[in-house]
Amino acid sequence: MDVMTFEGIVMVKLSKRQEAEAMRIHGEALVVDTHCDTLMEFMPQRYGQPSARKLGQRSDKGHLDLPRMKEGGVDCQTFAMYTGRREGQPDALLTAMQMTDIFYREMEENEEGIVPVTSVREILAAKEVGKCSGLLSIEGGEPLMGDLGVLRNFYKLGVRMLSFTWNWRTPFADGQAASRTESKLTDLGVKAIEEMDRLGMVLDTSHLSDTCFWDIADVKKGPFIASHSNSRVICDHKRNLTDDMLQALTDHGGVTGMNFAPDFISKDGATVEKLVDHIDYIVKRIGPDHVGLGSDFDGIGTPPVGLEDASKMPNITRELVRRGYAEEDIKKILGGNHLRVLGQVLK
Repeated sequence: MDVMTFEGIVMVKLSKRQEAEAMRIHGEALVVDTHCDTLMEFMPQRYGQPSARKLGQRSDKGHLDLPRMKEGGVDCQTFAMYTGRREGQPDALLTAMQMTDIFYREMEENEEGIVPVTSVREILAAKEVGKCSGLLSIEGGEPLMGDLGVLRNFYKLGVRMLSFTWNWRTPFADGQAASRTESKLTDLGVKAIEEMDRLGMVLDTSHLSDTCFWDIADVKKGPFIASHSNSRVICDHKRNLTDDMLQALTDHGGVTGMNFAPDFISKDGATVEKLVDHIDYIVKRIGPDHVGLGSDFDGIGTPPVGLEDASKMPNITRELVRRGYAEEDIKKILGGNHLRVLGQVLK
C-alpha cells in the first residue's frame, strides 16, 4: 500500500484491487444517513433574502445537496427539522411547518433525482430506479407543543422519526443541557412513545439526557435508535453513548449512527480514520448489527478530514475495506442496519 500525507495526517491509499472492491461494495450497498440539518439551509433568510442553498444545486458551501449525495452514493437521507434554538421556542410549530413545506417543495423540484419516502418499500423502489430518497424527522419535541394530536398530524405530513429533545427540557423529556433537572420521561413522554409505536414512528434518543435514555430503555418495546451519536469511551463527549448504553441499544435491536462532528470523534483532530475507530470499537463491543451512519452534515461546522461533505462518503467504505471488514458487514454499517429498524417500525 502507498502512504500519502494530507495536512500532516497520514492516510493510507488502497491498492487497485481494494479500491475496486470498495467502490463495488459502496455502489451495491443502500447507503442510509439518519441525520442532517440541511433543511435550515433551504429556509428563507432574514429580511426576505432567498435561501442560502437549493437541494438540486451543487454548492461549495455546507455539506449536502443532491449532486453531492449522488457523488457520494447516499441513497436515503433523513432530513431533520430542528427548531430548538433556545429554550421554550415560541414559534417552533410555525418553523417546523415551514420546513415541512420546504422539504416537499425541494423534493418536487428535484423529482427526477430524489423522492420523499415513508417506508422501506419506497426506499428500495427509489434505489431500484436510481433515485435518492428523503425521510423527514423532527429533532426536538418543541413543535409538538405538548400535544399528541400535533404528533399525529406530523405523522400525516410524512414525519417518521422523532427525538423528544434537542438540548432543552420539553414536555416529553430532558435534553443534555438540562443537567440540573434531568429526570425520567414525563407521563406525556411515555404516552408519546405508545402513540409512536401505534403509528409506526422511529424513536431517536440522540440528545436525550442520560437518565431519560435509561427510562426509554426501561419502558420502550422494540427497537429505537441514536441517529447521530458515537462511542463515549473513544471520545468523552456527553452526546456519545457509554458502553452500557450501546448494550441497551443492542438489547432493543437498535442502531447508533456515527456522527461526523469533530468534537464527537476525537479531541486531537478528526479524520475519517478516527471515525472508523468508533465503528471498530462498537463492532468489537456489540457486533456489526447495531452501528450505522448519522453524519449531522450542515450541523457540525468544520467536518473531519476525508469527510468534507456528502460526496466523500465512499471514504468510509474505503477505510472499512482497508481494515478487512467483510462485505456483508460493510453493507450493514452503510445502511442495512438502519433499514432493518425502519422495516420493523414503519408501517
